[in-house]
Amino acid sequence: MDPGTLAGLVVAFAAIFAANYLEGGKPGAMFLFPPMLLVFGGTFGVAMAGGLLSDTIGSLKALKRAFTAPVPVPDASVGQLVELAEQARRNGLLALEESARNVEDPFLKKGVEMLVDGTDPNELRDILEAKVDAKRATDKSHAKLFADMGGYAPTIGIIGTVLSLVHVLENLDKPEELGHLIGAAFLATLWGVLSANVMFLPWASKLKRLSELEIRQMEMTIEGLMSIQAGSNPRVIEQKLLAFLPAGSDSATRDDKKAA
Repeated sequence: MDPGTLAGLVVAFAAIFAANYLEGGKPGAMFLFPPMLLVFGGTFGVAMAGGLLSDTIGSLKALKRAFTAPVPVPDASVGQLVELAEQARRNGLLALEESARNVEDPFLKKGVEMLVDGTDPNELRDILEAKVDAKRATDKSHAKLFADMGGYAPTIGIIGTVLSLVHVLENLDKPEELGHLIGAAFLATLWGVLSANVMFLPWASKLKRLSELEIRQMEMTIEGLMSIQAGSNPRVIEQKLLAFLPAGSDSATRDDKKAA
């Protein structure tokens, strides 16, 4: 699990509330139910209206991934693929059937099972790449809901402020209440801008980043499986897979040191 999302939210809200306090404000004054209901409820509603109900449900389930999903470790996949390549080179592809049962990554496990079944190389690549494309499309739809909410929230906040200012104009005969009413009116704009830039857009970005890492690992897995099926030398396979790793990763760093 990567703590970046939770830690970032804590830092952002701490900075906002600290700044408010240092300026003499009261943190509790920022929490008024009507403007928060309008911003969060209205934003969610219009974002849901712009997509399918299944997309919305999927996005809400995917939000948990932004906080708890483990970050893909491509270094471990490289080692596992090289080990499978060595085993296949010594004993043949059929020898991988037992190893497939111990593979935790469902994508890699499916690929190894297809290798053992003798799937045609072109069909194997087409099937695995179709799975990658399906995941890319699904992940994109999940992130889209929060990206849309980040775009709608500030405008919904302005709508809330306008509604509140209408209420202010209705009470001009009560000057003692105007200060409180005007302050409350701008809370809708505050929460609209705040929720968009501190919550919704960062969540969308995190889901997109996780998707990029997972898809890159899947693409690396495809290349490894195709090389195993072609009977390539395990050392050559390792070098090919290391090219997929980001600069500075443990495996890539060790390989650079060996080359030096």
